[in-house]
Amino acid sequence: MQIKRHALPDISSGTVRELHSFHYGTPGLGRKVYIQSSLHADEIPGMLVNHYLREMLEQYENRAAIAAEIVLVPVANPIGLAQEVQGMAFGRFDLATGINFNRGYRHLTPRILPLLEDRLGADAKENVKLIRQQALAVLQAWQPETATEQQKKILQTLAVDADLVLDLHCDNQAVMHLYTGTPLAQDCMPLAAYLGAQAVLVSVLSGDDPFDESCSRHWWELAQHFGQTTPVPNACLAITIELRGETEVSHELARADASSIIHFLQHAGYLRGKAPSLPAAVCQPTPLEGVEPLRAPHAGILVFTKAAGEHVEAGERVADIVDPVSAQVTPVLATVSGILFARVARRYATHGMRIAKIAGPVAYRSGNLLSL
Repeated sequence: MQIKRHALPDISSGTVRELHSFHYGTPGLGRKVYIQSSLHADEIPGMLVNHYLREMLEQYENRAAIAAEIVLVPVANPIGLAQEVQGMAFGRFDLATGINFNRGYRHLTPRILPLLEDRLGADAKENVKLIRQQALAVLQAWQPETATEQQKKILQTLAVDADLVLDLHCDNQAVMHLYTGTPLAQDCMPLAAYLGAQAVLVSVLSGDDPFDESCSRHWWELAQHFGQTTPVPNACLAITIELRGETEVSHELARADASSIIHFLQHAGYLRGKAPSLPAAVCQPTPLEGVEPLRAPHAGILVFTKAAGEHVEAGERVADIVDPVSAQVTPVLATVSGILFARVARRYATHGMRIAKIAGPVAYRSGNLLSL
């Protein structure tokens, strides 16, 4: 295992920050896996999962059982990890700009497409090699203006040539669920099965350039542009894993989740050895455009009547909003049927606040589909 340190610009005089990446296997000889955690720095479960992944991968490395290059970044956002506001962690948004740390990565298609015209051929492997070379060149030419942009450049550069990218997150209160691109939905399902995911949310374009799409989106866009005579496979399976809720940090859960990821890496051939039998998936992919974000109709005390992971029917009550002044009690009703996969941890809602999300089977939304 090799540890690499990636310097970040000093935000202020007398401060030093750096990213650490942990490298297993041999680079350049085969496929590549990239796994990072806590890009939203106050989402801690992924850090502990990565802790156990490091232990497990060291054992595989000692047995010469790693069949790929595997890169782990356990703290993907040291800038956000240092942000506190009056004792409260504030790791989702950059305090300097207000921008979400999981938004604004490079959309590579318009940048690399002119570099590829008349250069791709009938050999899919050679096309993949050339596309990755040009993607890396575009990222290396990026001149970040802030420390946060430099952090994004480092992360995207580490991941952009990977065959598999796993971005470990969590929600406020939630069940295990995954996000991936629509063209990658079926390739994602073995991981969903091993993790016991209760929702797999897919979209071609979720909006605002999140990290996972910055690694995978250009592949299906280039394939569409060049057509069938110039084969461009979906050469990167990029998945965001939402590891339940933000307080579900335990050795037992982290070991189990790390083991599930290891089983998937075995199943996909990145690690040598026989993977455990693939369990039955407990859900099927549904469109991100079908997710209903429930909002508070007015301010008040938030009382949930449904737990995360429960199936709800359209018209069923999910929560009540209780106005402590007027005593008005307003039920919040689902308008789609599906799994209530996430809800907020706060118990006082402001008017219009998003309080829960239901994974419905039918697409009906458009535009920016992710939470702020």
